[in-house]
Parts: sequence; C-alpha cells; structure tokens
Amino acid sequence: MTLHSRETGLRVGVVGAGRVGAVLAAALREAGHEVVAAAGESDASRTRIADLLPGVPTLKPTAVARGCDLLLLTVPDDMLRNVVTTLTDAGAIRPGQYVVHTSGRHGLEVLAPAVAVGARVVAMHPALTFTGTALDLDRLAGCVFGLTAEPAEHALAESLVADLDGRAMWVPEEMRTLYHAGLAHGANHLVTLVTQAMEMLAAAGADDPAGTLRPLLTAALDNALDHGDAALTGPIVRGDVNTVRAHLADLRDNAPQTLPSYVALARDTLSRAVTDGRVLPIRAAAILRALDGAERATAGTRSPLRRR
Repeated sequence: MTLHSRETGLRVGVVGAGRVGAVLAAALREAGHEVVAAAGESDASRTRIADLLPGVPTLKPTAVARGCDLLLLTVPDDMLRNVVTTLTDAGAIRPGQYVVHTSGRHGLEVLAPAVAVGARVVAMHPALTFTGTALDLDRLAGCVFGLTAEPAEHALAESLVADLDGRAMWVPEEMRTLYHAGLAHGANHLVTLVTQAMEMLAAAGADDPAGTLRPLLTAALDNALDHGDAALTGPIVRGDVNTVRAHLADLRDNAPQTLPSYVALARDTLSRAVTDGRVLPIRAAAILRALDGAERATAGTRSPLRRR
C-alpha cells in the first residue's frame, strides 16, 4: 500500500481489536502509520493483536486513547455510545484528536461526547465481511467505505480510505441506518437464504449441496448485480402455478423450517414480476392463492423465538 494521507505518520490506537479493528489497524500500519496500542479483552482479540500487530502493546482503552492521534473505535454497534462516553468522561479524548468509528449503523451523533471536548470525528464503515486474519488485507482493495464526516474532516476521511486501498462512498447522517440495512439485508440474509437452500437439497438427497448450488448462485448473483429484476428466472416469473404448489407441498413435508421464508420471498418476487408485466394477472392471482394457503397452513406453527 502507498501512504496517501495528507497528515502522514499518524499515531493510531485501536479499541476493540476484533475481526475489523485488527485488520484495519494492520492495513494502516502497512500504509505507513504507527499503531501505538490496541485494546482487546477476549482471547481471540489478543491473538489477533499478536498475529496482525506484532510488537503493538495491549493496553486498557483509556491508555490507548490517550496515546494516539487517531483513535479507531471498532466495537459492536450497541457498545459504541457507552465506549465514547466512558473515554470522554475519563479525559482520554482530547481536542484536535481524530476519533473514527467503523459502525455501519451509526453516523456522527453517537460521537457527540467526543465532539463536545473538541475531537474531530469520522464514521468509516467497510462494506466487507471480515475473517479477522491476514487474508483480509488483500481483500480491502476496492472495498467501499461508507463515510460520514463534517466538511473539515472530508480530506482526512478520504485519505484514510485511500491508505486502505478502498473506495469512498459518502452517506448522509440521516441515511446511515438505511445504508446499513441494505448491506445487512443483502449479505446477512443471503447467508440465511443459501443455508436454507442447502438444507432443502440435503433433504432431497444431495451429497454436496454447496457444490450443487455454487455455479447457479454465482451466476444468479452476478446477473442480479448487473441487471437487477431483469435477472429473475424460475417458476414464479414463468407463471408456473403448479410448480409453485408442488414446492410448497414438498417444503411443508420435508423442510418446514424453510417454508416461511420461501413464501415471503415468493410474494416479493411475484410482486416484481407482475409490476414489470412478466406474469399475467390471472396466473399471479393463482400463485398468490397458493402462497396464502401455505401461509395459513403454517400460521399455527410456533417459531422458537416466539413466547410460549
């Protein structure tokens, strides 16, 4: 990596050396910044510090914050406000210090305590799934970082992204949650969907569900990213009512845990196919009745998360 930052040689401290924090700190170190300390309480975090940041001391969060020019906060979303408040109240954050968090959901408001004492703040979220290993360092190339900052910090934010070989995407403060929901819906729910598809194939007797799905899903994902709804294929887009009915019956008998998500996604797929005219209204109505019937049949089934 090449050092791009206008303010070269920043002394970086990272609080929350999880999968994201340790990797970003290592990448910034490789770009020419000095990582002066890291905080991580779990055994896994301490192992990542040792592996990715050799020679960097593991200190308490307040000590990390006091010793750096740029404080990188990579703690879970729900902990972020408390961490910022605690560090500020302890006097560990000072005027002019850069405080950067990597939460997708949060923007600048969560850093208000740091702003109140004169810190310069940035939200910098990498749109990437991390393993927390050296494998992620090369994967940062081209990664989009969702940035939110005041104009005075724009240059610093963009230079950090450049140091990480990433691409900057500016996200308005009021749109941070929607931005994060889009990523979570696409990535996290995709994992659930693919896992359910593998369960269906395993129930059907496939000895390698993942290998069976891989070429199909790879092509489907590429087509969807390139063409959106135009990439839709399958029985719903074709209006194959009897095939959908057969799916619903077999799922009910052999993989009932997947039926609710199949019905929900089938409804959305049908709505999109009707909107662009690919499914005739009479066929759409028949598919919808089949989906309604399947939903009613499973309405009494308790989710493990529902109260008993």
